[in-house]
Amino acid sequence: MSMIPAMTTLHSMPLATPLATPLVTPLAAPVRPAPGTRADYTVFRPVTTRWMDNDVLGHVNNAHYYSYFDSAVCAVLVKLGMLNLRGASHVVIMAESGCRFHKEVAFPDALTAGLRVARLGTSSIRWEIAVFREDDQVASAEGFMVHVCADVATHRPAPLPDAWRTKLETLGA
Repeated sequence: MSMIPAMTTLHSMPLATPLATPLVTPLAAPVRPAPGTRADYTVFRPVTTRWMDNDVLGHVNNAHYYSYFDSAVCAVLVKLGMLNLRGASHVVIMAESGCRFHKEVAFPDALTAGLRVARLGTSSIRWEIAVFREDDQVASAEGFMVHVCADVATHRPAPLPDAWRTKLETLGA
């Protein structure tokens, strides 16, 4: 008597019975929004690329876009008189950000950031920002930043001051 079990061939194995309902429901491919255009934004700021912004692939590394977004938004806040680090009662603190890339940019491209205020909450501002290459009308990248207004003394969320809200409403919200 052999200690080796009998070999089963593929042809002698029973076929699996399909399940009445699949275990996994196939998902539809997500629909990627079309890139925005300059006409979608209300304020524009120049962005200077630097040699160091390029990565080994020869285009601007993704991390630098967040710097472009932040610099453009802060420039607008300064112009509106809302970013004053001396004697201010309120500040804005970054709560969330994101970016979607459409096409490459690289040093020495001249860039422009287009901005708009997409939403004003009780204490929050949702900025939407696009980066445009040279004179392109279609965005190379688009992103968002959510700032939360905070009391300088406590760093806790605080309602947007009325004067800020009035200024921000002119930018799209």
